[in-house]
Amino acid sequence: MESNESLQGFYERNAPEYGPLCLGANKMGHFNVFSREHCSLLSPYSRRDYYKISLIIGKGKLHYADKWIYVDRPALLFSNPIIPYSWEADDENQKGWFCLFTEPFLQNGSRLGNLQDSPLFKIGGTPVFFLNEDQQKVLSDLYIRMMAEIESDYVHKYDMLRAYLHLMIHETMKMHPAETFEPYQNASQRVASLFMELLERQFPIDSPEAFLKLKTPNDYAQSLSIHVNSLNRSVKEITGKTTSQQITARVIQEANALLTHTDWNIAEIAYGLGFEEPAYFTNYFKKQTGIAPNALRTNLV
Repeated sequence: MESNESLQGFYERNAPEYGPLCLGANKMGHFNVFSREHCSLLSPYSRRDYYKISLIIGKGKLHYADKWIYVDRPALLFSNPIIPYSWEADDENQKGWFCLFTEPFLQNGSRLGNLQDSPLFKIGGTPVFFLNEDQQKVLSDLYIRMMAEIESDYVHKYDMLRAYLHLMIHETMKMHPAETFEPYQNASQRVASLFMELLERQFPIDSPEAFLKLKTPNDYAQSLSIHVNSLNRSVKEITGKTTSQQITARVIQEANALLTHTDWNIAEIAYGLGFEEPAYFTNYFKKQTGIAPNALRTNLV
């Protein structure tokens, strides 16, 4: 199920002993590094609100919306806040390290462009690099240095960690990415299922301030990191309805619930459902149901 995991959510799920999230001594973004030996064997399918680089030693599958890759030898994985994925370990013998960081941490004092334009993090790029013995040794040494540095009391340790992170990125850019991603046997079923789960996660609307964030097929396609045409084709094939029809049906269902079970006025309901003007919502609702929102409420009295 696709969702967004915040940094705080990561610590609550993986390292609750850290307590309140600490953003580091320089207050310029966040960085931390961990061993994979005690990591979860099955991570949730989600976006992360942070960047992550993992040196994976252990077998398992990386799942994306419409493809997957089997990791059967040491590999380096780059993940970013745009592309959702999940990890499914094949065995309990998981080793290696991972570091997570925010863009302000890496770019502090540097001239890097947007990280999402980087060949290592960009949409459509290949985020997995299988390592030979020499590459694994170089990257393992960097992680070991990071683990030691973050525990040190050196006043400039975050500058050191940033330097190690830059070095890791440059070492990886000299490599060739993996080219063994496989499509799912029933990719349409998986994409349609992920879409329906993501659609349902937008509801219920608890307050007008908690407005609907994903409104159009393109919004959902971007959230799943697939082309909107692929999303439309999969949803139509599996459900018999278009993506727009599925979104409309769920919005109308929620509108009926809000009109029936809350005392919100029409403007509050409209804003909560993502309409910029109450009149747009009234026309939309009447077109879909044949009755105006106010008339529905009058009939309920």
